Amino acid sequence: MNKEPIIIVAGEPNSIFLEIFFKSLRMHKYKSPLVIIVSERLLREQMKKLGFFFEINLIHKTFSEFDKLNNKKINLIDVKYEFNNCFEKISSKSNKYLNETFKTALKILTKNKLSKFINGPISKKYFLSGKSLGITEYLAKKTKTQNEVVMLIHNKKLSVSPITTHLALKDVSKHISKKKIYTHVKLIDQFYKKYFKKKPKIAITGLNPHCESNFKNCEEDEIIIPAIKKIKSRNFKVEGPFPADTIFMKENLKNFDVIIGMYHDQVLTPIKTLYGFDAINITLGLPFIRVSPDHGPNSSMLGKNLSNPKSLTEALKFLDK
Repeated sequence: MNKEPIIIVAGEPNSIFLEIFFKSLRMHKYKSPLVIIVSERLLREQMKKLGFFFEINLIHKTFSEFDKLNNKKINLIDVKYEFNNCFEKISSKSNKYLNETFKTALKILTKNKLSKFINGPISKKYFLSGKSLGITEYLAKKTKTQNEVVMLIHNKKLSVSPITTHLALKDVSKHISKKKIYTHVKLIDQFYKKYFKKKPKIAITGLNPHCESNFKNCEEDEIIIPAIKKIKSRNFKVEGPFPADTIFMKENLKNFDVIIGMYHDQVLTPIKTLYGFDAINITLGLPFIRVSPDHGPNSSMLGKNLSNPKSLTEALKFLDK
């Protein structure tokens, strides 16, 4: 029997994803069969415009004989999408198409009890407008695991995870809780034990500058410090809270595998500064392992054939085990 396939949703049709997908296929040979869910017409036209050539193995949405697949051709499940130009501007026009691609993927993953899933970037402005904070929350809702998922931005040297994800800064303090911090640590600890056979050393930041404030009932005293004490009593390797402006200094980084922050940019800005595209976005707590490149649609680069496939290649290599 072949290795378990990696199911891929190409995401926003007007993004750089297909370009970096083609580049990744050209640069690396994957052992696990790759099955991409995308508009066949879109893939063919972008492939032609960008100067790539791969043969296509068109398979049906209900196809389940994954043990017979290989990567000699692009294994493609077609979802129809109407367009005039294969490099259009992002709009709500693609919402119905995107819903169908994710619906198809989730059905295949569930029916065949598969565990490896990658999705290309989507537009939060259009596809998730008023529905979810991000794809992490979208997939949690679709799989009925809401409030039990964690975003982990992973690099071999360091991973980071925000307690809150795509929230406005003014709302962050309202969504921090002892339970959330504990769930984060538990899921990250389980993930590292399963995939890396180690108990991770975790640092937790404060919310306020220097982990202190000049008002009563600050988050460090009321939530973060009590949560860390409770977590440490349960034998997790956790330290903190640390000021976010110094925890990413070199002498501190060598002591930890993971840094948990209170909000998105508090930890994602430093890791992207440190490692650029050499990081992947992993969602923990879903019925399957979900990985995505750590970047958005980047429509300003659409059709230019200049995008770096590093993050997608690392995502595929991570699941190709």
